[in-house]
Amino acid sequence: MTLTGTFTALVTPFNADGSVDYPALRDLVKWQLENGVTGLVPVGTTGESPTLEIDEHIKVITTTVEAAAGKAPVIAGTGANSTAEALALTREVLGLGVQATLQVTPYYNKPNAEGLYRHFSAVADLGLPVVLYNVPGRAGKEIPLDVVVRLASHPQVAAIKEAAGSVDRVSAIREACELPVLSGDDSLALPMISVGACGVISVASNVIPKEMSALVRLALADDLVGARELHRTYYPLFRDLFIDTNPIPVKTALALLNRIGPTFRLPLCEPSEKIREQLVRTLRSLNLL
Repeated sequence: MTLTGTFTALVTPFNADGSVDYPALRDLVKWQLENGVTGLVPVGTTGESPTLEIDEHIKVITTTVEAAAGKAPVIAGTGANSTAEALALTREVLGLGVQATLQVTPYYNKPNAEGLYRHFSAVADLGLPVVLYNVPGRAGKEIPLDVVVRLASHPQVAAIKEAAGSVDRVSAIREACELPVLSGDDSLALPMISVGACGVISVASNVIPKEMSALVRLALADDLVGARELHRTYYPLFRDLFIDTNPIPVKTALALLNRIGPTFRLPLCEPSEKIREQLVRTLRSLNLL
């Protein structure tokens, strides 16, 4: 499959009692599609996957697919640091209508290169296209380039999300194999696309779906002047959505915009008043609030 454009790493809205707010999730999906995003990525890091129960995990994905109603592809976050768990979660979504699965580097246990290859291959063998997710800052382990190249030959490995903060890594992957690369950082979407990435899995598009989609479309069309202007305008938001642990700032921003409630599940919690005030200033400066 071809994955090109802006894919929103959806937040998971919670009610005040901590339960998943499925009506708010449906509204978010509808708003995202109305504003031109290419696709949706539920239950990734931004969707607070570590604190969702298995049944909630699957219901969030099902709700996203139903709300998208075939208008945009859904890349379901079904990764885990246990291969057995990643396989079980992925099997659960095989018949739900998702177009691909996002598979994070197994975190904490830090497998060696061969272990990483076998882990991702086992998931890809299930038949659902896999987007590898390289995020060493959270996983404690990078997917080595030679492992990426080996996995690129698997017919069901469709792309890699690069969230290691390295534009050079995009060039290295594109030189070594034909695997499509999606930026995992909003602030690096433009430079990554300029050297060969095909889009972004975006946190910022939760808040600015129309604008982020326009930036990526311009960059992919080689209109670097137009894309650079949008990047410059929205860079303060890209920056401030990571002044606390993701997804705390983006969920706080969405709560300020009255799109979701301001609820997190421990160990995540609300930001400090100083960070909240910074987000308010940035949203107001961009005429979003």
